[in-house]
Amino acid sequence: MNEFFRDVASHCTVVTNAMDRWRLSRWTALLPKIAALEPELRGLGDHQLRKRSLSLQYRAKSGEPLSRLLPEGYALVREAGRRTLNMRHFDVQVLGGIAIFHRSIVEMQTGEGKTLTATLPLYLHALRGKGCHLATVNDYLARRDADWMRPIYQALGLTVGVIETSMSQPQRRKAYACDITYGTAKEFGFDFLRDRLLLRRIGEGQTDLLGGMLGQGPSSSDEKPVQRDPYFAMVDEADSILIDEARTPLIISALPTEEQKLEVECYRWSASVVGRFVEDEDYEYDHEKKTAELTREGRQKVRQLSKPPAMDTVGMVNIYQYIERAIMVGREYHLDQQYVVRDGEIVIVDEFTGRLSEGRKWRDGIHQAVEAKQGVEVTVATGQAARITVQDFFLRYEHLAGMTGTAMGSSGELRRIYRCHVLPIPTNRPAIRRRLSDAVFGSADAKWQAVVDEVRQMHAEGRPVLIGTRSIDKSEHLSELLRSAGIEHQVLNANHIETEADIVAEAGRHGRVTVSTNMAGRGTDIKLGEGVLELGGLHVICTEMHDSSRIDRQLIGRCGRQGDPGTFRQYLALDDDLLLAGLGPKKSEKLETRGARLDGSLDALNRWFAKAQKKVERRHFRQRKTLMYFERERKKAQRQMGQDPYLDTPG
Repeated sequence: MNEFFRDVASHCTVVTNAMDRWRLSRWTALLPKIAALEPELRGLGDHQLRKRSLSLQYRAKSGEPLSRLLPEGYALVREAGRRTLNMRHFDVQVLGGIAIFHRSIVEMQTGEGKTLTATLPLYLHALRGKGCHLATVNDYLARRDADWMRPIYQALGLTVGVIETSMSQPQRRKAYACDITYGTAKEFGFDFLRDRLLLRRIGEGQTDLLGGMLGQGPSSSDEKPVQRDPYFAMVDEADSILIDEARTPLIISALPTEEQKLEVECYRWSASVVGRFVEDEDYEYDHEKKTAELTREGRQKVRQLSKPPAMDTVGMVNIYQYIERAIMVGREYHLDQQYVVRDGEIVIVDEFTGRLSEGRKWRDGIHQAVEAKQGVEVTVATGQAARITVQDFFLRYEHLAGMTGTAMGSSGELRRIYRCHVLPIPTNRPAIRRRLSDAVFGSADAKWQAVVDEVRQMHAEGRPVLIGTRSIDKSEHLSELLRSAGIEHQVLNANHIETEADIVAEAGRHGRVTVSTNMAGRGTDIKLGEGVLELGGLHVICTEMHDSSRIDRQLIGRCGRQGDPGTFRQYLALDDDLLLAGLGPKKSEKLETRGARLDGSLDALNRWFAKAQKKVERRHFRQRKTLMYFERERKKAQRQMGQDPYLDTPG
């Protein structure tokens, strides 16, 4: 314990904020109190342990402050974890749990056991009997974590539920009635909106009250809200959910009108003729704002093109906008990068997690333009029956906290928007992963060949290799190159989601090669196989820098867990998309030309990638800030008019 206190003391000097240093020091002082209860609890039988937990529930529901119950509560969870899962919480995990209880978003490195840490504050808040929610990034992780941690909660007399996309309303209601409910932020948000719509219908007398009284029809069971009042939400991968996903509101669509059905013709026609428009001749393209604007020649071409009779009633200005949107979609939205086609539908691939975002749609007609581009059924851009942003949804909770592997870079934004402290928690063992020098190449082809060469070398040594790519198509391309080189490997992307658990379980074994999108960057823990430790541990290859440095850090964090050895290297090419997105076409073309002209190493040019990444991060931050401002002003205006800001939304 003394050694641990010394580690925390040295860690406190790294934390620059004086208030955070004070908090960390104060919370660390609770650890001996929790540890002092262990001998007594170990002497209790399982039934006595549960009775001790029920006693705490009674005290919590009687109004005793949870902060006073924290030492005993955390000691009970630690003992339950030891008994049921043979997993005793480390001191750093207990410290993280204390910080989370005090409305903090904690940064805990990969492999430090965030899933186990979450059981501590969830248990303590659940003692109130008001229901606690743990929001994570996808159904798979929600189900996995709930099933994994359920024995701890059950040993202490608490119930656990899971919300999944395919569930019916009665199943959801039962899950929300549990003491602790795991699910995705998206499902929690949509359930809130559905409940809001239901309560309005009930208030307007639109339900079948007589049928409900007689036990007939949906009103007897389905016509009740599924959620309770928001009390405590804990957000796993907090930066991904609270920041990256915050730019896309959750929307429930209303029924389409005849006018909106006419839009389908416009989308289809625009997609069929967009190939005739030439950049700098028919339109000008803004690479930073990602917008197209027709020139005079382009507008003239639009007027001259033949159109379906149904479009005769559509104004020419609107038709210009359809074409401009189709141009932008053709340039920025690509199959197996931003989306996939599944069962005749466009399914978004989350750019931050690499996973499919079932049920979500792009706004402002972009989704319909993509559907028209791919030739699938165009779903009309309907009006909005209900809508809420991620910021609004989580700020409704009385208590909010979170955890992630990468929060410090966004601490200011998280503090301002969500009023949460952001605190780094020391690792249980010192991190010894090594960064190898960056490798910069003039073209993508040269870069991919160098990646294959390095994989071949590591594979020959027997070290497991994890290769991170930005998109599905890049992962499939690299897979083809490795196959041609005779290197056996596994691919993990949104097209292989059903085998995710098996691939991750094997990824740290001797000689394994795994190609993955961002799916391997969050929520996965790659454990080293026998003999791998002596060879140097897992080697991670990053084939491109992402729009956010936090995503790069997530991938890098797959190696060097819990003090294990590990190495990583960043590969870059001067024709990577990031340079175009961050520096614009002129500068990116100049760098590409320079790379083709120079002989020898280009590694010194890696500074331009960091500069481009920072510019893209700032742009995304401005977009989130703008969205938050407009949402705040919209809600204020609607409340002044006596409207519901979640239901009375403009289409």
